Amino acid sequence: MSEIKKVVLAYSGGLDTSVIVKWLQETYQCEVVTFTADIGQGEEVEPARAKAEALGVEEIFIDDLQEEFVRDFVFPIFRANTVYEGEYLLGTSIARPLIAKRLIEIANATGADAISHGATGKGNDQVRFELGAYALKPGIKVIAPWREWDLSSRETLLAYCDRHGIPVEKKKGKSPYSMDANLLHISYEGGILEDPWAEPEEDMWRWSVAPESAPDQPTNLELTYAKGDIVAINGEAMAPHLVLATLNKIAGENGVGRLDIVENRYVGMKSRGCYETPGGTVMLRAHRAIESLTLDKELAHLKDSLMPKYAELIYNGYWWSPERLALQKLIDESQEPVNGVVRVKLYKGNVTVTGRKSDQSLFDEGIATFEDDGGVYNQRDAEGFIKLNALRLRIAADKGRSMK
Repeated sequence: MSEIKKVVLAYSGGLDTSVIVKWLQETYQCEVVTFTADIGQGEEVEPARAKAEALGVEEIFIDDLQEEFVRDFVFPIFRANTVYEGEYLLGTSIARPLIAKRLIEIANATGADAISHGATGKGNDQVRFELGAYALKPGIKVIAPWREWDLSSRETLLAYCDRHGIPVEKKKGKSPYSMDANLLHISYEGGILEDPWAEPEEDMWRWSVAPESAPDQPTNLELTYAKGDIVAINGEAMAPHLVLATLNKIAGENGVGRLDIVENRYVGMKSRGCYETPGGTVMLRAHRAIESLTLDKELAHLKDSLMPKYAELIYNGYWWSPERLALQKLIDESQEPVNGVVRVKLYKGNVTVTGRKSDQSLFDEGIATFEDDGGVYNQRDAEGFIKLNALRLRIAADKGRSMK
């Protein structure tokens, strides 16, 4: 008899997780609770209820988490200007801690012994789900079917469905890519993308037009910031998830946000993926612009030096770690003066900052001007500044040390 009595499964309603429901019931002789999250993936989530019911599931959770996702997960990483390996805006990575959090909440509410997910043993998501779960409930048991069963392909999954009478929706024109979407991005892997030399097919992209097909007239936006977060677009106040949804639509229409990269997975392999992050691309550019005006130089440079480590923590699944939480406190504290408005121009795939203003700006025109500054800045002071900073270089040169 299995010691597992009840499992909470992260359930999409798709092929993999529908098989997992039946496999858990059969393998562990346990009750399965399903949890389906709406995080802005652009698909109806309610049909998952009927699919779960057809599999004998009695406790079904379907939650709209879009506002929490953007407010508590997306906005915090953009306060840090977070980019993994110089390019990736962490669209998949940042959704996983929220799902892990909700899995544990449901496990606590239903008295479940374990949680389960459909991530494979090759990817990052298994790590992200499980590190989050263990951080929030150390004694929770985790069942990862892809690490246990002998079903290794779509064909074997379909055969399992046939044997167990699991209804499978066969979609016409099914994408050849493995795709993951939420309100921040949509990702594409597999298919021809497994060859890093192969160019993505144009009809693969879902959220953006090709830059060359974008409108011939630019779109201008004014983004209002409060403590590092966008709170209004063109003067209209919006909740966080509506800010991102609006930017996704407008930026996608202007060909903004496509990315094609080879990244280093936490498990050690390289992976080629394509991403669409239209709104996030605008947010990153605009946030750096408002910070350039309002942040102290050394604080800004400190943030930039810490960002790669912060990004790596999130990519690798350590959202709930003490080091990430400590870094977040520093980042959030730095954002107190990051208030104002940034104007951006979107044009054929490009995001150009054309203006920024803030009541807490540290930019002093009287000092920075190339015109007469009225004696505010004594240019003779620069001589001593340069000589003091050159002191170690001069000493080394005097001692005959080559600088070549």
